[in-house]
Amino acid sequence: MGSTAAVPHGPGPSDAASVRGYGRMSGSSGLVFAVLLVVALVLVHRAPGLGVPDAVYTAFYGGDPDILVTVGVYIVPFAGIAFLWHMIATQTLVDSYPVAPSVIPRGLHLAAGVLWVAMLFAGTAAVGAVALLSAFAVTPLPGVDETRALAAVGYGLVFIYGVRAAGMYMITTTTLLRNTGILPLWLSVISYLAAAFLLVSTTFHPSILLVLPGWVVVVSIVVLVRAGRTPSPEPTTGSDHHDDPDQR
Repeated sequence: MGSTAAVPHGPGPSDAASVRGYGRMSGSSGLVFAVLLVVALVLVHRAPGLGVPDAVYTAFYGGDPDILVTVGVYIVPFAGIAFLWHMIATQTLVDSYPVAPSVIPRGLHLAAGVLWVAMLFAGTAAVGAVALLSAFAVTPLPGVDETRALAAVGYGLVFIYGVRAAGMYMITTTTLLRNTGILPLWLSVISYLAAAFLLVSTTFHPSILLVLPGWVVVVSIVVLVRAGRTPSPEPTTGSDHHDDPDQR
């Protein structure tokens, strides 16, 4: 008596076709993002890194321009667009389940995703700036010191700031999808561990950037398979347990 049942949030999983549609949108856009990002990173990584000698910079930018680095820089925005699509589709999917998502994880999910894309855009633009100049400008290219400084800025934006934002995105996405029942427990645990690794990592090795797209691939496949097909958690029903005489 006197208990208040929780009000379902959104259309709920009873509209299975709608939920599956959101799941397909989230999963497919996640797969597109992962493919585009990996291709872009492979191409942009052709530019000299921070630890190479000055002679490598001179040889790389002193000869014919490497158009593949420029192509990689142009692919990055499309990867970012696919990621934003995936992020919003995932939130819409979560909203379609009867258990309302927590306000804080949902807000952090959006903020972390946008921040990751911003850092990715700015960082790859800095790393590929001299490659763009070599391909399109007719003026002399910057010296080795200036080129290395631009690369350092790009690496800092992506590996220090962007990677942390990616880790936060993984944590909040896992929390939201776990609350709907879409993600199994084993994948949730792996996701939290991978996110923690990104949060504490200090390496500039390019392989760390593959953690996010690799994780998105796994989660996207799970979402494609399970969204709309798994029972969602039952909404909490306030103080119903007080109404049972046997529990008094």
